[in-house]
Amino acid sequence: MLSEYKIELTAIKLKKIDTTVESYIEDIYKYLEYIEEKKHINSALNIKEEDIIDYLTYLDKNNYEKTSIVRKIVSIKLFHKYLSEKYHIEDISIKIDKPRVRRKLPNILSIEEVDNLLDIELNNAFDYRNKAMLELMYSSGLRVSELVDLKLKDIDLDNGYVKCFGKGNKERIVPVGELAVEYLKKYIYEYRDSMKKGYYTENIFLNNHGKKISRQGFFLIIKDIAKQKNIDKNITPHMLRHSFATHLLNNGADLRTIQEMLGHSSITTTQIYTNVSTDILKENYELYKRRD
Repeated sequence: MLSEYKIELTAIKLKKIDTTVESYIEDIYKYLEYIEEKKHINSALNIKEEDIIDYLTYLDKNNYEKTSIVRKIVSIKLFHKYLSEKYHIEDISIKIDKPRVRRKLPNILSIEEVDNLLDIELNNAFDYRNKAMLELMYSSGLRVSELVDLKLKDIDLDNGYVKCFGKGNKERIVPVGELAVEYLKKYIYEYRDSMKKGYYTENIFLNNHGKKISRQGFFLIIKDIAKQKNIDKNITPHMLRHSFATHLLNNGADLRTIQEMLGHSSITTTQIYTNVSTDILKENYELYKRRD
């Protein structure tokens, strides 16, 4: 049953769901383990609505994060919808609601911290690669996966645009700042060939072995640079994306524009940055009051 369900999930590619097929399957494995061990039910077709509620209560009592419980509910509802359609039975999960989760405000860097992070001493090809990656990420708001997946055919440096593929493989065109264009040209035209190590790849950003740099590789690079710069924050690559959006908003960009650039399917996702900007405004006001 689970193997068939996995094939079903893979077939539809979960285009609108922000997680992997494997995560959903893992959720259902744990769910069915509980149902079998605690409820003594050996067939998923015999599960009742109260069994689902008991499982969710168990998760809550065992201090699972609300975000984790929400995802497990989505997994369970998908699973029971699948059973309902395949075996023509009632969908017992239809009345199960997801709890509301208060979204955390994203952590951002100040403009001064961004300037410090991006002020890289340029001595070799790796320095130019790192400079180009960071400048591009901050000037365009790309996700890390979008950045490392970029290929040479995806960039138009003469006109200052990159083409990327976001969640659900949605294509979008994003403008790129002048500094990012300058260092991309420098890296691609003067240094990238020396990093190939005999391999051929269309990916723009290469690792020490001449292959496509990984998300984890980029994570370690930005961590190392932040450490060298003595930036006292737990910096992650996604912080550059958050900082890009917040700084745009603070400088007068409208939410719709930021939504398009970030590739958000819903503007409600983008609206979180208005809360960040309000918090910054309050901090500045309090600082002004102390100085008054």
